[in-house]
Amino acid sequence: MDDERLYQVALTRVPHVGCVIAKALIEKFKSATEVFKASAADLELVEGVGTGIARSLSRFRDFRTCEKILNDVEQYKLSMIFLNDEAYPKRLLDCYDPPTLLFYKGNISLNAPKKVAVIGTRSHSEYGRQVTEKLIRDLRDKDITIVSGMAYGIDGLAHRNAIKYDIPTIGVLAHGLNTIYPSEHTSMAREMLRGKGALVTEFIIGTKPDRHNFPIRNRIVAGICDAIVVVETGLKGGSMITASIAASYNHPVFVFPGRTTDHKNVGCNMLLRRKSATIVLDADNLLEEMQWEIPKDPNRKNNQLSFFGELNTAEATIVNLLGIHGQLAIDELYLRSGLNSGAAASAILNLEIRNIIKSLPGKQYRMV
Repeated sequence: MDDERLYQVALTRVPHVGCVIAKALIEKFKSATEVFKASAADLELVEGVGTGIARSLSRFRDFRTCEKILNDVEQYKLSMIFLNDEAYPKRLLDCYDPPTLLFYKGNISLNAPKKVAVIGTRSHSEYGRQVTEKLIRDLRDKDITIVSGMAYGIDGLAHRNAIKYDIPTIGVLAHGLNTIYPSEHTSMAREMLRGKGALVTEFIIGTKPDRHNFPIRNRIVAGICDAIVVVETGLKGGSMITASIAASYNHPVFVFPGRTTDHKNVGCNMLLRRKSATIVLDADNLLEEMQWEIPKDPNRKNNQLSFFGELNTAEATIVNLLGIHGQLAIDELYLRSGLNSGAAASAILNLEIRNIIKSLPGKQYRMV
């Protein structure tokens, strides 16, 4: 048995070592094997790792359970993807709390360049059905992967229509891959795996779809995608949780507006009222907002400074970064520019006022 794989599983079983601590440990020691070989003194040098966690790592002995998990992975013909594996979703790595391990079944990449989560209420209206079907249909042939949570309602509609129009789709589960919940979606899951589909979870074989697992699942839906589209939702529920998590990750959130008298649209309308989401009306609108249909001009970054006239050093730095990268979150702009937060914020504001750059949902910026 591969020792590194065994230690990777073990890292998820150590008491008090959650995803945030595990990420910090791997960033420091580069492999799970080295984490378990490290001395308590070296472990305590990692931010967030105190004496108690270092002791838990040093004293961990439950490798028999870890071996059983690896045997289950083999028995169910799953792939196991660790934080620093090449196949690990890069979008998730940008989040502060990425799952340490993912269990995967399917035949498409989790690193497709354009991924959109389509989510909503489990008890959708006829309007919600029509909006979801049209959105998915109009996204065909756009090199986009549809992600959702395999639940009743909008989730199921998103996956089924992705299958219908031969669009890659990823289902994120709140339980182990030995079953499908709800069971009515078992045949849909099989269709996904026969075609351009995949199922992914951070829960081991045998984990039941308990209520507290769904918010944990929702952060993967929010984190793995480039954007979230909420079709219909009430004020409470998984879709609102997912939208909130996506916003915390600086991932754009889009919603379809609904009637103010319809309780199934209250959540969408509330997100708009709070300016926590951007309105979207159709697939073209979404593609335009994400700048996925605008061809890049290879000469743009060379000509942009003269085109925009007089720019100070800070403004020129921001323009150059956006010219090179296309779109960046405000935190990335601060980090890559090397400017202090005050200078960067002032430059961004001036460029917005002059209509040189544009703010996007999720505190992202791009050139106008």
